Amino acid sequence: MGSKAFMGICGALLVVAMGVSGARAANKNAEPVPLSENARKLQARYTAMLKELQAQIAASLPSIDAPARAAFLESLQAVKKAQAKAEAARKNPAKLKEPQLKQELAAAAEAIARAQAQTLQALEALGLVPFLSSDKLDDQLAKFVVLHEATPTGLAEFAGQNDQQAALVDQLLSDAGLMRRMVMADGAAEGKYGRAMAIYAAIQKANPKAGDGVLEQLALAIALEHAVPIKQANPKDRTDAPATVDPLKRYQHFEKAFLDGELDPAFKSLDAWDLRMVVNGDEPDETLAWGRQMLRNYRPDIVANPDYRWRYVDAVRTEVRYGSEDVQYDRPDLQPYQNMIMNGGVCGRRAFFGRFILRAFGIPTTARPQTGHASLVHWTPEGWVVNLGAGWGHGWTRTRYRSDLDFLATTQARRNMTTYLQVKRAQWIGDAAGEKPVFGLRSGDPGFWYAVSLYRQQQLIQESKAIALAAAGENIGQADGPAEKPAVKAPGSAEADRKIVVGNDGTITIPAVACSKPTSSTAKIRFMSSNLGGMQLHYSRLGGAENFEYTFDAPAAGQYTLTARVVTTSDNQHLRVVANGAGEPADIAVPFTVGMWDTTPPVQVTLLEGRNVLTFSHRATGQPKGVTIRDFTLKPVAASSTKSGRTVEQ
Repeated sequence: MGSKAFMGICGALLVVAMGVSGARAANKNAEPVPLSENARKLQARYTAMLKELQAQIAASLPSIDAPARAAFLESLQAVKKAQAKAEAARKNPAKLKEPQLKQELAAAAEAIARAQAQTLQALEALGLVPFLSSDKLDDQLAKFVVLHEATPTGLAEFAGQNDQQAALVDQLLSDAGLMRRMVMADGAAEGKYGRAMAIYAAIQKANPKAGDGVLEQLALAIALEHAVPIKQANPKDRTDAPATVDPLKRYQHFEKAFLDGELDPAFKSLDAWDLRMVVNGDEPDETLAWGRQMLRNYRPDIVANPDYRWRYVDAVRTEVRYGSEDVQYDRPDLQPYQNMIMNGGVCGRRAFFGRFILRAFGIPTTARPQTGHASLVHWTPEGWVVNLGAGWGHGWTRTRYRSDLDFLATTQARRNMTTYLQVKRAQWIGDAAGEKPVFGLRSGDPGFWYAVSLYRQQQLIQESKAIALAAAGENIGQADGPAEKPAVKAPGSAEADRKIVVGNDGTITIPAVACSKPTSSTAKIRFMSSNLGGMQLHYSRLGGAENFEYTFDAPAAGQYTLTARVVTTSDNQHLRVVANGAGEPADIAVPFTVGMWDTTPPVQVTLLEGRNVLTFSHRATGQPKGVTIRDFTLKPVAASSTKSGRTVEQ
């Protein structure tokens, strides 16, 4: 089949594949559908391919010295015994404080370290590094892994639906480079390579830029991760919203965001394995766009944070209140992540929001629960870091690398993909040898080749001198407010940003950072660069109340209407203003803007000709809340519009 004809069928194939796989995902316990006669023929064909590849791989393996192999296996058993002894000691938490038990745990840890060091020496004696460094078997290994993980029956079920889906499988099995890239990125979710190929081909057909570079890696990541449909989290009121995330639209969303410069600058350096932990969110694409715009409007300082440990995710610490009292006020018209920043939550909702906002900006992240607590881990240029929880070794992930330390080891080894191929080749050979997959030193009892992969990975980590980053925000995972405050220097406001302007009609525009009190950032009131240009003021939800003032000259005495351009992420807020310390304060109802720029309803204040002082205070119904202010506008009543409608800016 010609390439044009093949690509022409991909759009229809994606619809078919999504429907079939979606039904399967919705009912995993359903009885398997009997194979058609054509599908049985395909099953036999794929089975023959698998067996032939298995024989080719077995015949190509090097001869291993029997004593060296025996020594390596014996060292593995020593590690297993030492680990079992340590686990037995840990299973009695009531006695953890007893000195004898502490000594036993320390001795067990030392025994594990000695046994693992002996295993590394035994691995060296096997002399397998030159063999694992060669790419001669890569094509056979990759094709075997695809057939093995998909299973001949699974591929036949997909390909047997029609000629177009059979052509897709043929295309995949004849593309050695694509299969290598797929298995290097840990393969299709649940082995659904047929659907992954349908998604990948549809993306390539619809998007000319998806053929190379990071956009090809993005297309591959989406194809692999969405091979099993991802349930979409919609507002409760949106009963007509799609039930699952559309993978083609997910690609198009991130491609546009990348080309428009909306994502983190590091996005371009990520590979398909990393990107799988960007594109796998349950949020609708429009919510991803909202998250980026909201944070740029409301807290641009968090977006610009040079400390990658806290960039974007610091919004959890500063904006997502700890506590479940207000969760009852979640609104059915809002998306779940919008409700989280509005009403807060305990550790689960805070970690969910943290992962969401990282994904929105293109930063890989995954859940890292620990006993009694939810936290997250995410990518940084220096390595992966734990946020909002205890450090490495205290939790697990929901990836194939269950232990968080095993996940960490994989991320450290993958930093050099040339040498990391040695790890993957040993894993693939283990698959061909019929071994049970074990992806970490703490994740099971590996067979020979999987053990080779894990200890070769350990060698690579040691040779690279990789270090584990300390947890960020360990003490605030179950607290509201800062225990470790990220070091973000608040910029000063230039004179131009503080300039108060009086128009020809007497309208006075006061930049929010033109305060006469305070004149620089405080713990409560922060001056920051604005996404609109110039500067803006953020009144934090954290810390005690603090008033702020503006001193300026009015061209004439009289009544003025006062409005402010604001951004909020929570409702029921008010600003109160007093002119020149006289009379009752005017109450300004601050609109709930859901993270976008909006204008407050006008209130009237009385100004004197010449020097005036406006004093503002903030109050909120219920829990403390924050507001960002761009500027204030004072219009003489005679020049004010009789209309009170709001204007909205993005």
